[in-house]
Amino acid sequence: MILPKKHILSCSLISDHIGENQFQPAGVDLTLKKIFRFRSPGKIDFDNKERRISEVEEIEFKEEWTELEHGAYKVLFNEYVRIPTDAAAFCFPRSSLLRCGMTLECAVWDPGYHGRSEALLLVKNQHGAVLKKNARIAQMVFLKLVEETEEYSGDYKGENK
Repeated sequence: MILPKKHILSCSLISDHIGENQFQPAGVDLTLKKIFRFRSPGKIDFDNKERRISEVEEIEFKEEWTELEHGAYKVLFNEYVRIPTDAAAFCFPRSSLLRCGMTLECAVWDPGYHGRSEALLLVKNQHGAVLKKNARIAQMVFLKLVEETEEYSGDYKGENK
């Protein structure tokens, strides 16, 4: 079952949102806080003992706008998310992002996760893209689990407060 707007608001699943118009009938729009350029390769293994997350460099907004070339970027959302232990969430690109030749890749938000999340922004348009700070770029959809589960205990819980 997908959680509707009324439930998202009444359970305070999102904080630090910019406006009420972010809440949609079947989710909430996430907005652009920061953009980063990748500066090193990442390293992924099975048990995370040798994992190294790619180093990044923040791209500054000029008069609240930034121009991006074709490529991959990491984005940080403004909104702080709280996933109950009986729910999970998925994130999708907004259709206007797709219509401009961009898309987002997002991981699953696990039960019990809370934090300010990141996603991978892919600029596929050969002409690049122009984004304004706080632009609505994603829609998060919450799903109710059949039963409550263990709380998320991953490394990124509560990150980017």
